[in-house]
Amino acid sequence: MSGNGTGLPRQSQEPQPGARQMELPEDRYARELAFLAAYDEGPRPPGWRMTPRAVVLFVCGSGDEPLRAPDGQQLVVERKFVGDRALVERCVVTLAGERGLLLVGEPGTAKSMLSELLSAAVCGTSTLTVQGTAGTTEDQLRYGWNYAMLLAQGPSRAALVPSPVLTAMTTGAVARVEEVTRCLPEVQDALVSLLSERRMAVPELSGEGAAEGTVHAAPGFTLIATANLRDKGVSEMSAALKRRFNFEEVGPIDDVDAETALVKAQATAALARSGATFGVDEAVLEALVTAFRDLRSGRSTEGWEVERPSTVMSTAEAVHVATAMGLGAAYLGDGRDVVRSLPGHLLGTVRKDDPADHARLLGYWDGPVRRRAEGGAPLWRTLWELRDDLG
Repeated sequence: MSGNGTGLPRQSQEPQPGARQMELPEDRYARELAFLAAYDEGPRPPGWRMTPRAVVLFVCGSGDEPLRAPDGQQLVVERKFVGDRALVERCVVTLAGERGLLLVGEPGTAKSMLSELLSAAVCGTSTLTVQGTAGTTEDQLRYGWNYAMLLAQGPSRAALVPSPVLTAMTTGAVARVEEVTRCLPEVQDALVSLLSERRMAVPELSGEGAAEGTVHAAPGFTLIATANLRDKGVSEMSAALKRRFNFEEVGPIDDVDAETALVKAQATAALARSGATFGVDEAVLEALVTAFRDLRSGRSTEGWEVERPSTVMSTAEAVHVATAMGLGAAYLGDGRDVVRSLPGHLLGTVRKDDPADHARLLGYWDGPVRRRAEGGAPLWRTLWELRDDLG
C-alpha cells in the first residue's frame, strides 16, 4: 500500500485474521530457534531443545558474522537482549543445573523479556506463566479442579486442572512467575517444596495410591521468577525461598549508543504495528535518551549533578515516549516540529509517583538543558526555549 508523504498508509488496514499485537518469542524467532537447534550438536541438558551455548547465542546474537550449520545453512542471529553477556551465561548455567533463577532489577530493565527469551530457547514455550499480584492464589501456582467432573466422578487426574507451574513440572519445561514479590508470603511459600523436593503433593488423590497422590518433576523442569527492586518490601521473600534461587540483577543499559538503537528499534516496531513509520529525527531521539540517562543516574554526561526523580527513568519508559512522539508526528504532525512534544512527554513520565518530581524536572531544565543551550547546541537551545511548556 503506497504512502502519502506523512508516514501513514493511504487508508486504514483491516487486521488480518489471527493477527497479534505482540508475537511470542517462540513464534517471532521460530526460524532462529530451529536453526540454532541444528547448529550446535554438542551436549544438551535433559529436556532442552538446544545446547546452552546456542541459548546464549539466541539471546545475545551472533554479531555481524553469519553462523553456519552442519547442513550448510547460514544465518545471522539477531541480538535481542542488550545487556551483559556474562549475565546471560550465568542465567543459562543456572537453568542447566535445574536451579531456580530470580531476575531482579528496577522496573523496565527487560527482566520479563529475558525470562521469555530463555524459556523459548530452552523448552520451546514462554507461555507457562503465572502473573504475581496481591490476588494471586496458591491454586494458581499448584492446581485447581474441573468442578463438574469433580462432583460427578470425584477426585481424579482427569478432573485436575494443572497450573502453568504443574504443567512445566510434568513436561520438563520452564515455568515463569512474574513479580513474585507481589504475591502474598503464604502463596510464595508454595514454591519452596517445588524447588527443593521437585514434587507436588495432591492430597485429594492419595486414596488412589501414593503414586497418584504425588506429581514428580520431569527432567528439565525449572523456574524463572522476576522481582522489581521497587517492590522489595511488598511481600519480602522468606529466607527459605531465597535459598532456592540464584539471584541475578538486570541493570540499565550502560552504552548510550546501544540504548538509543534499542529505543529506536522498539519504537519503530510499535509504529509499524500502528500502520505508520517512525519519523522522529535521530538528534531528537538522542536528546530523549540523554535526558532519560541523566535523570536516571543523577549526573549528566558532562558530569553535572542532577536531582533524580523518584520515577524510574527506564529504557522501557524511553521507548514509550519515543513511540508517543512518533505517533504524534505520524497522525497529528501537521508540519510541527516533533521536538516540541518532548518536554510534555517527559513531564508525563516523571510525575507518575511524586508531585515533587515536577520541580526536579524543572531543575534539570534550569541546569543541564540551559547549560547545553548556552554552549551552542541548537537542539538543546530549542528545548530550553520550551521550558514554559513544563508549567
